[in-house]
This record gives sequence, structure tokens and C-alpha cells, in this order.
Amino acid sequence: MELSDYIRILRKNWLVIVALTLVGIGSAAAYSLTREPQYEATSQVFVSSQAGSTVAELQQGNTFTQARVTTYVNLVTTPIILNPVISDLGLENISANGLAEKVSASSPLNTTIISITVTDPSAAEAARLANAVAASLTEQVEDLETLPDSDASPIKLTLVKDADAPFVPVSPNVPLNLALGALVGLALGVGFAVLRTVLDTRIRSTRDVEAITERPIIGAIPFDPRAKERPIILKEDPTNPRSEAFRALRTNLQFLDMDGGHSFVVTSSMPSEGKSTTSVNLAIALADAGKRVVLVDADLRKPKVHEYLGVEGGVGLTDVLIGRVHLTDVLQQWGSRSLYVLPAGKIPPNPSELLGSAQMHALLEAFSRDVDVVILDAPPLLPVTDAAVLAKRTSGAIVVVAAGDTSRHQLEGAIDALETVDAKVAGIVLTMVPTRGPDAYGYGYGYGYGYGGYGYGHAPESPKPKPAKASTRRARRSAETAPEQVRTGAPKGSASIDDLL
Repeated sequence: MELSDYIRILRKNWLVIVALTLVGIGSAAAYSLTREPQYEATSQVFVSSQAGSTVAELQQGNTFTQARVTTYVNLVTTPIILNPVISDLGLENISANGLAEKVSASSPLNTTIISITVTDPSAAEAARLANAVAASLTEQVEDLETLPDSDASPIKLTLVKDADAPFVPVSPNVPLNLALGALVGLALGVGFAVLRTVLDTRIRSTRDVEAITERPIIGAIPFDPRAKERPIILKEDPTNPRSEAFRALRTNLQFLDMDGGHSFVVTSSMPSEGKSTTSVNLAIALADAGKRVVLVDADLRKPKVHEYLGVEGGVGLTDVLIGRVHLTDVLQQWGSRSLYVLPAGKIPPNPSELLGSAQMHALLEAFSRDVDVVILDAPPLLPVTDAAVLAKRTSGAIVVVAAGDTSRHQLEGAIDALETVDAKVAGIVLTMVPTRGPDAYGYGYGYGYGYGGYGYGHAPESPKPKPAKASTRRARRSAETAPEQVRTGAPKGSASIDDLL
């Protein structure tokens, strides 16, 4: 990952990082408040040699003394030094080993000074013990260093600094503990954020899509919390950023080089990714641009186009393909636009077979020849094969991907399903992209783009504009003189649907 990726991760997970940092600080504060304060008192003893009168003898004695200092430092915590302290101070409730845990000794390099430090919850007791240990060391060393045939010890220990009762405890060190707690919490927060991002397989931004496929991202639809209430945003609020996103999708679609073709299957990898509302709004946007558009609800399992557009959906594509009704009886103009809707009709027991039939192929050829754009709303790719069957017979598939919902494996599976049947992928439309935050997708004049609709299986309430009755009557009249292959719902050869439009 690049530096920008880490910055994006920190921006995206800043709440978690701050929370864990605060938890670290709180834990450090709780620890500090529950610890008993400890005080340190230090006394110092000077070690000197009493032998020699010449410079050489004094130098030799000084070398001998420095060599012995290390021994005396280790001697401080032994029972021979601490037992007299316990006896003199009347410490009946502590042993020499217990007292040794409170006592430490050290000597600076190349010196003959021994520092004796005692740690105790009582400042006065720490000072008293430090002075007592220093006095015991002075006495015991002189006794140990005195030779049997001599009355004086060659080594002399002198107490040069008495221990004073300290005013400030050395433990717990509250500022240090808080700083360490903050650092630990911050490290845990950053680590959690990075791990969460690495383990997260969901697609959240255009970067994730680009890492999976080289297919172009032709649209990004902004998240709309009211999308369920107003799925046809181009009619409800034409100036909404979501409406602008569909217009941008329309523009990008017109510039795609699909070998002159202009029929597209709109699908997704899984349900509820916004493919139906994307199909409807894209068709309306194309019609608003002056294109003659046919919107076919090819989702013969859970059709929703007729509910979104408010058209009659009792009969439609299924009935046309099996020859039950004439195409002219079910092809409906939506409002005053040059948009014609073919609902799904009755749900058949064999959707894949119908969509892959010769009748469907002939119908698509007729539509593609006589209108500017054909949009087919197809089922998701992974649960069923309908969309892959249709995509092979059209100019390409537009794959809808829901940001924050679709996983990378699902998108990969959808692309593979299309490539397996040699179907073209016209592009990717990213929906549900947040309008704010690190995953927001800026498009156009400062708009943050995201989710463009609710997906497969939803049936939100929507305005129900009446289809143009005059157009329907005109279409029915033309059916009487239309070629037989059109009136039977199975257009073939050079049949034209101009009379229907």
C-alpha cells in the first residue's frame, strides 16, 4: 500500500483509533490511581584505603579500593548487612530477604562511592532504612576487612550523605503512565484499522474496483437515504446529485465503443445492488436526451420495472416470447418521453430458456435496429445465468456494484460469468458510494457521488404515471397491418418496429 492508502485508512477509522487511544489513557490512569505510592531515599558511603604514605602506595591503595567497591555493592543486600538493621530498628515483621527487596545499591564507574537506595510506601521509613543500611555496611565491612593479626582495617567506609525523606513519590509516575497508555492505545488503534482494512473484502471505492478489473467505471451514483421513497429520482428531483450522476452515466455510455451496438444488459453480481433503479433512471436519462429508448424488464424472476414506472405489468415479455400476446399490446410508452417499456409479464418456470430462445434473439435484433438504445434489466449474475445468456446477445453488460456491500469475490465471479460466455463488459457502475468521508467519489461540479437506488427484490412506493393511452391505441391499430412475425411476438429477418414507435 502507498502512503495515500494509509492516510485513507486513518481517516476512515479515526473514531476507532481515538477510542482505543482513550481506552489506553483510561487504563493507564486507572492503574496509576490503584497503585500505592512508593518513595525512594538514598544515602551515600565513601570507600577509602588507609594504607600507604607514598604516591605509589596511595595509587596502589586506590586501585585496590575500586576493585573492592563492586564487592561491597553486592554485599549491601545480604543478611550480614540487613540483619543488624532489622535488629536495631525493631523490624520484627520482615526478614532479611524481604528487606532486600526494598534495598538496592550502585556505584558510579571509576568512583569509590556507594549509593544505597531504599524504596518504601513511607517517605520517613525509606530515609530511616537507607541510613541504617549505610551504617551497617560501614561497620560490617570494617570488621570483615580487619585481619586477625591487625587492629585496624585497611579499608574505611565513611557516610558522606544522609538520606532525607522525599516529598514526591517515584511510583506511580502518572505522566509517564498516561503517555505510555496513549502510545499503546494509539498503536492498537492503528493496527486494528490496518488489519480491518486488509481483511475487509468488500468493495468500498473505485480503487477496489480497479484492483479487480480493467473494465471502465462509467458511473458512480450517490447514496440517497430517501432512495426507497423516490426510486425514479430524475422525475422526483431532477436537480439532485443523484440525478446528475445518472446523466453522467448516460454521457459516458454514449462514448463507449461497443462496435456500433447500443443494446445493454444491466445486471449485478448479487441482489439488492441497485440494478433495477439504475436501469430505469438510465433509460429515462437517455430518453430526456432525445434518444428513442426501449426498456425491457428481462428479470423474469423478480421483476420490478413495472412497479417503479407504474405501468401495467400483468402481461409483457414472457407472453410475447411464447406467442400469447402481440408485442403491440404490451409495449407501453412512459409519459410524454420517447421511452417505451416492455414489462416482464408473468413469471415463467423456465426464465433462462426463454431469454436464450431464438424469439428473444430476434426481438433484440428488431429493437436494436429500430431504436437508439435498448436497456434490459436482468437478474443478478451469480444466483442465475439469465444475465449472462442475455449479455452474449447484446452489445455488452453494465455491471452494478454496491459500495460497502458487494465483495471482491462476488465481483470477480460476476466478471468471470460474463467472460465465460464471451460476453462483453461495457463498464462498471458503482452504487452506494458515500458522499462524505475517505471513500467518497467526487464527480462533476463538486458532487460527492454514491448509491443510486435500491436493489433486487425491493418494491418501494413510487409515483405511478399513466402510460399514454393514445400511443397504446395507435400501437394496437398498427398491429393489424404489422408483419406477421411482429404480431406473433417472434420478429425475424428484416421485420421493423417503426410502426410501434
